[in-house]
Amino acid sequence: MSNADVHVPDYPFRNPTALEPPEEWARLREQCPVAPIRLPSGDRALLLTRYDDVRQVLSDPRFTRDLDAPDAAQVTANESGGVFGGMSSMSSENHKAWRQLIGRTFTAKRVSAMQPRIEAMTGHLAGEMVKQGAPADLVSSLGFPLPVWVICDLLGVPDSDRDKFAYWSDTMLSLTRFTQDEIDAAQADFESYLRAHVEAKRAEPGDDLISELISIVGALDGRLTEQLMIGTAKGLLVAGHETTANMIGKMVAMLLADRTRWERLLADRALIRTAVEESLRFDANPGFGMPRYLSEEVEVGGERLPAGTTVVCSMASANRDERQFADADAMVLDRRPNTHVAFGAGPHSCIGQALARTELQTVLEVLLDRLPTLRLAEPAEALARREGLVVGGLSRVPVTW
Repeated sequence: MSNADVHVPDYPFRNPTALEPPEEWARLREQCPVAPIRLPSGDRALLLTRYDDVRQVLSDPRFTRDLDAPDAAQVTANESGGVFGGMSSMSSENHKAWRQLIGRTFTAKRVSAMQPRIEAMTGHLAGEMVKQGAPADLVSSLGFPLPVWVICDLLGVPDSDRDKFAYWSDTMLSLTRFTQDEIDAAQADFESYLRAHVEAKRAEPGDDLISELISIVGALDGRLTEQLMIGTAKGLLVAGHETTANMIGKMVAMLLADRTRWERLLADRALIRTAVEESLRFDANPGFGMPRYLSEEVEVGGERLPAGTTVVCSMASANRDERQFADADAMVLDRRPNTHVAFGAGPHSCIGQALARTELQTVLEVLLDRLPTLRLAEPAEALARREGLVVGGLSRVPVTW
């Protein structure tokens, strides 16, 4: 290891506790907003921690998702199931066409129509948790079952397959948890499952996203391949399952860590919407961030970055930037405006964000109604993180009432 490498920190950074941000964020925002880091693979990249820089990069088409380029930094020592790949090499023109296509099916109207079913399932899961008695683990009782049920409902797959989906999803998000053989086998199984599912929906369409995509793809005369449709299903599973599931646990833990927050929501349900947005902004345990590959020289944060550079955008650090947010290190439940970048920015911002917001708001509404006395069953600083995955999250959120 060279002397220069000695001073390059390993990334991702560790949080002091599950709900506190890594100490490095504030220091880097002040002193080194474009900072060299060492990835889990051992490769070097640059970390962006300021709001304006992160937003610039995520919105600039010269920063691509072409992480398979020969000189791109490899994130992990093995190839995960494709959370950073998949549609990463799609041209910007094809990506725009894909977004328009998905936008025609994954509409606000569809999400709105799902809300009553989401509320009913949330109520059912909360009821089962109450029936089994306190203390309970909010993550396994509600956080994970709800989003996987929602995404199965959206894609038209039986939720009886949710355990398989959870495992496949984990392998797609692996930093260090799984071996390459485990990842390859899981992804082969997942691909076979989705191909069979697409064939079944082609033969017998239903009122679901895959059936609608199939009808549109057929009308497009092959412009969107079946492989891309399967990639879409995989992407929606990861986005709709892991990230939202983790956020449910983190959001409730944040609101209960200082119980005056929960009590404010009990007193004023009009705060639910802004409290969800503030939970997304305040999240100190979001996982890896968003890597980008630079196709030509660009200036960021006062530095000229050469073509071939790989950067990692820390949206969570950006969301704590005092230059953008007053009292950035305080959880302000009625914060307005709240221009956080938890869902990214620009042409690659999360296409499922309306669905995620609906789930998070519904969870809060149901829990406030059904379990107003909800509280953490152990100190917030004792909560354990999930390790070895691209996404952050809490392994358990013990609660009582």
